[in-house]
Amino acid sequence: MNRTYNFCNRRLSILFLICLIFSVKAQENLLKLPDYIAPKDRIAFALYTIHENTLKLTAQFYPIKNVEPFEASLEVFKNNKWEKVAETRIIYPGYTAPFRVENWDDTKELKYRVNHNNTAYYEGILRKNPIDKDEFIMAAFTCNSIYPGHGGDISRNDIIENVKKIKPDLLFFSGDQVYDHSQHYLYWLKFGKDFEEIIRNTPTITIPDDHDIGQGNLWGQGGKKANSRRGISGGYYMPIEYIKEVERAQTSHLPDAYDATPIGQGIGVYYTDLKWGGMSFAILEDRKFKSGLDLVAEKNPDVFPNGSYEAIFNPNVDTKKMDVEGLVLLGDRQLKFLEDWTTDWKDASMKTVLSQTIFSQVNNYSGKHDRELLADFDTNAWPQTGRNKALSVIRKSFSVMVAGDQHLGSVVKHGVDDFGDAGYSFCTPAIANFWLRWWDPKKAGANQEKNAPKYTGDFLDGFQNKMTVKAVGNPTLPEIKEGGKLSTRAAGYGIVRYHKKTRAITFECWGRNVNITDAKSKQYPGWPITIQQSDNYTIKNGYELPGLTISKPDQVVTIHNSETNELISSLRIKGSKYQAKVPKEGLYTITIGEGKNIRVLQNIKAKKRNRIRKKVIID
Repeated sequence: MNRTYNFCNRRLSILFLICLIFSVKAQENLLKLPDYIAPKDRIAFALYTIHENTLKLTAQFYPIKNVEPFEASLEVFKNNKWEKVAETRIIYPGYTAPFRVENWDDTKELKYRVNHNNTAYYEGILRKNPIDKDEFIMAAFTCNSIYPGHGGDISRNDIIENVKKIKPDLLFFSGDQVYDHSQHYLYWLKFGKDFEEIIRNTPTITIPDDHDIGQGNLWGQGGKKANSRRGISGGYYMPIEYIKEVERAQTSHLPDAYDATPIGQGIGVYYTDLKWGGMSFAILEDRKFKSGLDLVAEKNPDVFPNGSYEAIFNPNVDTKKMDVEGLVLLGDRQLKFLEDWTTDWKDASMKTVLSQTIFSQVNNYSGKHDRELLADFDTNAWPQTGRNKALSVIRKSFSVMVAGDQHLGSVVKHGVDDFGDAGYSFCTPAIANFWLRWWDPKKAGANQEKNAPKYTGDFLDGFQNKMTVKAVGNPTLPEIKEGGKLSTRAAGYGIVRYHKKTRAITFECWGRNVNITDAKSKQYPGWPITIQQSDNYTIKNGYELPGLTISKPDQVVTIHNSETNELISSLRIKGSKYQAKVPKEGLYTITIGEGKNIRVLQNIKAKKRNRIRKKVIID
């Protein structure tokens, strides 16, 4: 009996070993990655931000094999040794390890490493807060096409080398980091490896757009379920776990959401702000709450007859009819966030709004330059009422706007009630440009600057919104027929320089394979463009409040309507003198200072020409 038992045991042991071998082999096949992302180690890359002394870092892992642990730790190099500061569990699906460290000392630069099982490590640098720097530099990118023949097969090394030379304080990827609609994880690994040299050592903002979450258009409509990948009706098409995995990978290292309440289907939110280097950035989700086209088709069946969207090419269609009641762009939640953010100037002298795309339609040809595009719903030019609400709030903080998605570099000054009464936006060109767009109006813009190209000046965009076009980096037509080069496809990226002493902001638009530190190198025509912070809210025919002389320089001055308590504007002024303008007559409340050290001037009358001067003492 013992012999039989031992024999059976041996047979079971052999069978177990055979099964184990086959199991391991099968897993190795399942986990086999494409050659371009074959891992040398278990940790692919890491993204991080530091905001108000909280460090958040997400390490991206390759697939965890067999019996390897699903835990990782974050260590920093202090006192000549590595010290553990946080640990976390690796989340599946997606293999992300999100770390959080509060009470972070951002006055020092430190080396960090992600430690997996004391056998695999990933190192980088946690930057010192550059709050004392006179010039803050942000590098901005969008649309990382993967397709051969359009730049997707060309190395990103030219970008990496240029960015390393200028050493930006912040990186911003505004969306479409991944163009494959079903394999975000694999191509997210490729994105991370392509940009690893700069993201490992620099605070980075990444926000996903439509291609990242697996569809052609993303108008999330509060989280409804979409019926097709085109996304035209609104909502999300891919399984919810896929959406969550994408957002976890791309946004879990961002500062905590302003209001983390999930939307429909349990999809999370990430809209928030980041304070870094004396700057304040509002990070929006301009796709998540945006309406689809179903409501337009329902209320105006003549606009889209028989479900056809050919109306977007019909110049006889009145696009104002497309702005039907009930449509949403940012939604009430994000508008409230922007209002609150407007008056929060702690540790900040300048502000910027970051979004997936821009609030005007600066393209009228798309795909092929063969028929004019009347209405591009993919822009934030639509819905018009939502667009105007957003710009009316954004301008209150004198913020510039930086975004992407359009593949076409542009600088525009937006208008709500009048041309140029809202802020400037910079849309960065695509890293690699698959779907071409042009801004090529038949008539020159009004009020052009001297010797400016005909595509600049004042225009009504396809949705009849007011915009003043300052510069556009159009593709070059003759060469693109055979695939063209990156330069002819208008690929590139943007650099934004914030000059904190003068409050000037410079937009730079660079093509690919150009040495941007060489004085002889040229940017796209029309760049660089320099504006002043105060240019982002222009009241041409308004009313003046009394001039202020304040005992302490660089104070925050916030204006409310005394009767309605509506926020009019808020600004950290430069120097000790300031005279605010308001759009209407009436009585206003002026708050000077911040925190406990404030002075409030109530029921101050606005005049067409106000010669009154007030001295304000701040303790």
